[in-house]
Amino acid sequence: MHNLRNVLEDLDRQIVQLLCRDGRMSFTDLGRATGLSVSAVHQRVRRLEQRGVITSYVALVDPSQVGLALTAFVSIKEIDPSQPDDAPDRLTHLPAIEACYSVAGEESYLLKVRVSDPAALEALLQEIRAAANVSTRTMVVLSTPYEGRPPNL
Repeated sequence: MHNLRNVLEDLDRQIVQLLCRDGRMSFTDLGRATGLSVSAVHQRVRRLEQRGVITSYVALVDPSQVGLALTAFVSIKEIDPSQPDDAPDRLTHLPAIEACYSVAGEESYLLKVRVSDPAALEALLQEIRAAANVSTRTMVVLSTPYEGRPPNL
């Protein structure tokens, strides 16, 4: 990410920072905050979207309010290293997996999962093991002081 400072102009970086904090900010408000006209902001945002800097706009929900009170991190390791490394592809059908990270170390991937309760986590772990032919190691999240922070641009 340190190259982002070289890739983005200061105004574009400022627009991205503002949208990371409030993805529903209007072009008028973005213009006020940056000193640009509404049309100039619109062009810059469109260009940032086309370049893939801005990839989407989403609504963030409180997982516990939608029945997903338990968050866990599950590291996975292939049981048979001679098999293809296709665990992410084998697990895409499981909606409880919120994120999949390729990691260095003993395990190959780290999964962030959200489920309703320990029984649902146990069932998900069985599904993960069966679908991807992996062993798992799980850490249950006790609390989340912060999450989804905007990037430091």
